[in-house]
Amino acid sequence: MKRLINKVKIFVNKNEDSLILKGKIIELLKKYCFEVVEEDYDLGIAIGGDGSFLRMLKQTNFNNKVYYVGINSGTLGFLQEIKPQDVELFIARINNNDFKLEEISIQETIVKTKKSQKIFFSLNEIVIRDKDLNTVHLKISIDNNSLEMFVGDGILVSTSIGSTAYNLSFGGSIVYGSLHTLQITPIAPLNSKVYRSLLNSVIIPENKVISIIPIKGNNLIISVDGTNQILKSVIEIVTKVGDKKIICLRMNEYNYSNIIHEKFLK
Repeated sequence: MKRLINKVKIFVNKNEDSLILKGKIIELLKKYCFEVVEEDYDLGIAIGGDGSFLRMLKQTNFNNKVYYVGINSGTLGFLQEIKPQDVELFIARINNNDFKLEEISIQETIVKTKKSQKIFFSLNEIVIRDKDLNTVHLKISIDNNSLEMFVGDGILVSTSIGSTAYNLSFGGSIVYGSLHTLQITPIAPLNSKVYRSLLNSVIIPENKVISIIPIKGNNLIISVDGTNQILKSVIEIVTKVGDKKIICLRMNEYNYSNIIHEKFLK
């Protein structure tokens, strides 16, 4: 059988352990006759933590023509499947096409202001807060049907793969990464005689569009996968599961339940 992967590009953070691991991986790739290149590659490998994986995706504009995989030299590394001690086994297995592929959805967000319209792509989430971190008032709709008039510190909208990231810190649900959903999670919602906000997250299927309109104060901080954008005079934020997809390379024994257990319960 023809080998599916021949050219590899390595993305690495500046951590000393990651740089040492990069050298080892390059030697092993050459041992198995892979080409290590900077362009026109079949597989992108991120060495480091989850931040390294996110930077790789952003640098390559979420390219659906290549495969992506992460090697964990960081701490939690939820996106980084391969352990440093398993790199030779990993390379031997991709040499034999001994792996599986998983399609992951990318979130697409359009922010409309009085002067412009900007589009953002995210693997994990967007977070919406008031520019001065005051209480934010937001009208949230799904397919033009009203969900709630939210009042609180902010709103987080995460992808399935991002459900185990920032979303989890605010009590959101864990969703299998292979599901193509969005999750609306409140950040410190107000619920009183005056304000009635949902206290729990809401999971939205992939064919739905979420609209978020600022009602009181329209200068916002919008965080896209941890990168803050300050946007003034925001009229509406529209977010959905976009057409962009990425393909993650997984080992055949990869199991999401086992990953959750290992990362959070061991």
